[in-house]
Amino acid sequence: MDARTLHDIAAISDPLDRARAASAAMATLQGQSVELSRIRRAAIIEAQESGMKQDDIARHLGVTPGRVSQMKKAGAPPHQAPTGPIEPRPRVIVERAIPTPPSVRGSKSLYLTEAASQGLRPERKMLFIGPEPASEHVAVALRVEPGDSVIARRKMFWANDVPVRISTSYFRLDVAQDTRLDKQEFVLPTLQAAIEDLGHRFSHATETLTSRPPTPYEADLLEIPGEWVVQVLRISVSTADVPIHVLETVCAASRHVFVIGQVAGFDHF
Repeated sequence: MDARTLHDIAAISDPLDRARAASAAMATLQGQSVELSRIRRAAIIEAQESGMKQDDIARHLGVTPGRVSQMKKAGAPPHQAPTGPIEPRPRVIVERAIPTPPSVRGSKSLYLTEAASQGLRPERKMLFIGPEPASEHVAVALRVEPGDSVIARRKMFWANDVPVRISTSYFRLDVAQDTRLDKQEFVLPTLQAAIEDLGHRFSHATETLTSRPPTPYEADLLEIPGEWVVQVLRISVSTADVPIHVLETVCAASRHVFVIGQVAGFDHF
């Protein structure tokens, strides 16, 4: 804006018209200033990419290196938060505690107890009980060879009539064969009690979460075309250092929230 333009605005007799003209001129200057800052920033970046050091750029512009940094920031686009997820609302949400509280794990059914406490209508169905070849990750967990026969107990779970997870218990043959653990029925009062009745005593367990695409079998049962699953693999070891029970739970990822618990007295922000 030149001095003549400023003189013309100052000479406007009506004060409101004069104020309006001044505001319009300021808006034009502000827009030009923003665009000039963007052009200057792009020029500085181009010079740096061509090999010039910041000290050299500052010397050419007659400013300090710190001022060059400020110039680059001044012309940067405004910060925008990442766009949130746009997927449709899940049909149902189930909470899965990690690790599982002992009182829940020792109940008649881990899932039925958890889901009912969340106000959901849970349902379960046994899909398969019997021997099957151990997959690689199950074989590693049970310390057997891949392809070796293991006892599998596979169940399906629903919440409010929506399929949410598939859970499979795996046992070594020397632990479960010809016991209640390979019978065609739900084990009562609990699976854990049946394991202890066989003389095994619990020592420790690890739970590993893995997010992955579902197998065709899992995608079909869980009705999740194009979605992912979260696999929770729990390995329970006895006091004799034998992996007694491997529990693989495949959860529809969009229908679960995993609540992580901390040891009491050891929490940190």
